Amino acid sequence: MGWTDSHLHQFVDAPIVYSVPSGDDYPGQERLDERRFRLADVARHEKAALIYEYDFGDSWAHEVMVEKILPADPKKKYAVCLDGKNACPPEDCGGIWGYYELLKAVKNPKHKEHRATLDWLGGPFDPGHFDLQKINAELRRLGNLARTSPFLTH
Repeated sequence: MGWTDSHLHQFVDAPIVYSVPSGDDYPGQERLDERRFRLADVARHEKAALIYEYDFGDSWAHEVMVEKILPADPKKKYAVCLDGKNACPPEDCGGIWGYYELLKAVKNPKHKEHRATLDWLGGPFDPGHFDLQKINAELRRLGNLARTSPFLTH
């Protein structure tokens, strides 16, 4: 997504929740340490789905579904993005409703928050922009990081 991983998050495959342990367990919920699992451990087959929740204040919820499992390519040691569309909403923009307000301000130069929003964003923002090469470069970087960090390879 391009977010900074600076907020609480969890992966929900009901009734199991994968997250960094926090002590906030709820009845009927099994909470496991996400650092001990890989996506392949949880979503083992095509059409397997789970929910990724990020930033409990902004309440981003994403359905993650395994569309197809391809044979492993020994030349690739990292995830690869095949396609996508649109830019990621900016971090801390206020969830979906805040994002809608941000889009209104960005698109309308006469909007009272237009200049302040662009300043906060650090410049122009194109919600339709999707950079496949940049995403795959980041996935390669994360793959390299995972191979060199004992914490991330458990």
